[in-house]
Amino acid sequence: MKLDILAITAHPDDVELCCAGTLLAQMALGKKVGIVDLTRGELGTRGTPEGRIQEGLDAARILGVEVRENVGLADGFFKNDEAHQKAIIPFIRKYRPEIVITNAINDRHPDHGRGAELVAEASFYSGLRMVKTFDEQGNEQEAWRPKQVFHSIQDRYITPDFIVDITEFHDKKIEAVKAFKSQFHVPDYKGEGEPQSYISSPEFLEFIIARAQEMGHAIGVKYGEGFTTARKLGVRDLSVFI
Repeated sequence: MKLDILAITAHPDDVELCCAGTLLAQMALGKKVGIVDLTRGELGTRGTPEGRIQEGLDAARILGVEVRENVGLADGFFKNDEAHQKAIIPFIRKYRPEIVITNAINDRHPDHGRGAELVAEASFYSGLRMVKTFDEQGNEQEAWRPKQVFHSIQDRYITPDFIVDITEFHDKKIEAVKAFKSQFHVPDYKGEGEPQSYISSPEFLEFIIARAQEMGHAIGVKYGEGFTTARKLGVRDLSVFI
């Protein structure tokens, strides 16, 4: 299956928090979209790795993405090295996306910045035919390099290079975020005895909504999601800015 956009981020729920509105907006335009989580989020203060996998599948159904897979790297302890790059490249070559969206270039959680570097470099090396990888059936994969790698903006504010209008899709984004009941403030979650965390308070969800409002305000709409890119973006038709 060839995808137009593949979101590859460190933890289950990263995509929902930082770029779900953008994925929904692109799917509404007919784009095929998938998600790959690098880890199971097993170091999370609340919930279980198995539970987060199920929450991720629930969120994927809400979003309507084509696929959601998990690489199975070690939460908190993966590195940007050859072994980890070669664990990600098969997913890029499998789905052959034109665009990869990944974590923020730096952020409060160390996995985010490290994941951003790891995915960006894996996306480059995926285009080198001398880097050998194999699919699930043992067949050698063809080289493939995405045309763009975009970085989301997460907990820490980063000045965006561009902002996507997600006004029409913001409610669905928040619904997908709340699929991660163990992680965020969802009153009917039955996690007796679990401690509160930085992201489980009502205020955190309010912050997520406020960030989308801030990004939207910058481009004259209600809600937006911002991104950065290492490459300059070019256009042929100035009407895309209208």
